[in-house]
Amino acid sequence: MTTAADDVRPWWRLRDTPVPGGVPDLARALLWAELAIVLLVSLGRSAVYAIVNLVAALAAPGPLSAQGANLNNSLSRLPWLDLVYQLLRIGFALVPVALAAYLLVRSGTRLRDVWARDGGWSTARDWGRGAWLALAVGSVGVVFYLATFALGTNLTVVAQSLPGQWWRVPVLLLAAAENAVLEELVVLGFVQVRLRQLGFGDSAAIGLAALLRGSYHLYQGLGGFVGNLAMGLLFGWLFRRWGRVMPFVVAHTLLDVGAFVGYAVLAGRVDWLPTL
Repeated sequence: MTTAADDVRPWWRLRDTPVPGGVPDLARALLWAELAIVLLVSLGRSAVYAIVNLVAALAAPGPLSAQGANLNNSLSRLPWLDLVYQLLRIGFALVPVALAAYLLVRSGTRLRDVWARDGGWSTARDWGRGAWLALAVGSVGVVFYLATFALGTNLTVVAQSLPGQWWRVPVLLLAAAENAVLEELVVLGFVQVRLRQLGFGDSAAIGLAALLRGSYHLYQGLGGFVGNLAMGLLFGWLFRRWGRVMPFVVAHTLLDVGAFVGYAVLAGRVDWLPTL
């Protein structure tokens, strides 16, 4: 049941915090700690490794385009054990999403207020918006990747190098969904929300969340950083307008399915797709 206070409270505001006032100092410190913990066990950790990987690639002889960034590689010589490792990796990668959701609820935020405003958790409009976003972003993204690769500022992205087992495509589909759920619910549904609760304005929160998104793609090269930074700004602005995470989960899933499965089908069969 909503109250009059709920009607005037901004969507991101903590429920036990008066709208005109700010977050108390102790609560602010705890919010910063929660933000740091979630990032250090998920995308923030990935960003640190991505920066180190880029430095290593820049220090290696030859252009960046002569080196590869492997996204989905085999984890064992034994096919059945490889499958087990892949499923475990995908499953455990989603734990930070559960942690982020728990921390939001624990601090007094209703997930529906910040993840699924103005409707249920899954609607036809969300799927339609996600599909259109994927088409637009994917079209521009392919051209941008090929251009940055030609300029030598991006590594060769090897979207998958799994063995040709029966489970390759299902695992790639699950990996695409895992990436989408993890990134969108953490970057948009937690980081951007927490930054607003900490007093950052919309522009600053969107910009910082987009910078995070670009940083953990630095392992792909400068092109990967710029492209994902731009996508992050678009997604962050639209999330602020729509107030729903699902369109971006749909879009991201479709983008990664196109990249992973498309690479598996096209690599070595077309001249325009860079391979190692």
